[in-house]
Amino acid sequence: MAGKGATKLKLLYIKDYLERYSDENHPVGGEELLEMLEEKGITCERKAVYSDVQTLRDADYEIFRVKAPKNGYYLATRTFELPELRLLMDAVQAANFITPKKTKDLIEKIGTLCSEQQAAQLRKQVFIENRVKNTNEEIYYNIDVINKAIQAGRKISFLYGKRRLDDETHAVSVEEKRFVVSPYALVWSNDHYYLVCNNAKYNNLMHTRIDRMKKVELTTARVRSYAEVSPYRLFFDAADYAGKLFNMFSGDVQQLELICGDEILEEILDRFGAAATITKCGEEPRFRMRTKAVVSDGLVSWVMQFADKIEVVEPRSLREQMKQRAEAVLAVYQRGTSAPDVAAQAEKAPAGEESE
Repeated sequence: MAGKGATKLKLLYIKDYLERYSDENHPVGGEELLEMLEEKGITCERKAVYSDVQTLRDADYEIFRVKAPKNGYYLATRTFELPELRLLMDAVQAANFITPKKTKDLIEKIGTLCSEQQAAQLRKQVFIENRVKNTNEEIYYNIDVINKAIQAGRKISFLYGKRRLDDETHAVSVEEKRFVVSPYALVWSNDHYYLVCNNAKYNNLMHTRIDRMKKVELTTARVRSYAEVSPYRLFFDAADYAGKLFNMFSGDVQQLELICGDEILEEILDRFGAAATITKCGEEPRFRMRTKAVVSDGLVSWVMQFADKIEVVEPRSLREQMKQRAEAVLAVYQRGTSAPDVAAQAEKAPAGEESE
């Protein structure tokens, strides 16, 4: 191949080859580039390759020439650094709403953003086989349709599935129901992807898990304004909204005041961040935390995990809910259990042995 067309292609081939195969520990020599070009049907001299590399440098590609571990060139800067790519791979691997097939596909695509040798090293550190992953392959199409609906200000229709346990057969089945909602935002929380929306039957916000949605369709109906069902007026602040939620339970935003043990300061700061006002409780190993949050069953469950390390002061309604939940838990353990006697089972089958 000869002429101007070949010259332009030669530059692209060299750039792509350096992106794919070169890094600091794997420089690419001039002879290797010549062989690659020849396979593409382009014959040229070594000095032409050197000239092309200089042209790429002039175009702000940071290409270094080294003599060790061997004489050659490597592309020094890329869109993503290796630690950033590792973060992306880990995020994809950890997200249980991404199916196993899509997880592998995305990890492969992320690997193309560095050299093949670096990608191979990253993949060695990724383990996806034993992760609990969703199997709904429609999720990617659903996200696309939802995004288009939000941009166009139109409602969507979808089937929403909930799992049920049959009382007689003990088999798990999925019951599906069709909804038509006004979509406002997509939120990733607690390892799940949620749609924040409104069902016209109610004057509040609801959350639906994207992985449980099927047959998502764009309708011609205009969305209901989020100003009618939320405190937001100029725009729907998804980050602010998600920051006030606990386990994606909806409720009213109220002033929250907690008295906490010093040993859970890190957990409190991790959850509330700069939005929390913290003051010391005298000489005691406790502190008072004030902020605004959505008061819901999700908040009750979150506080319960800290047992006696947190006391709810305000709102009073939440304090009462905490007392009721604690009494309900105590009642469960006071009445015993309907399961087989654990001590008796232990007598029949000592630790390390199987019962017949």
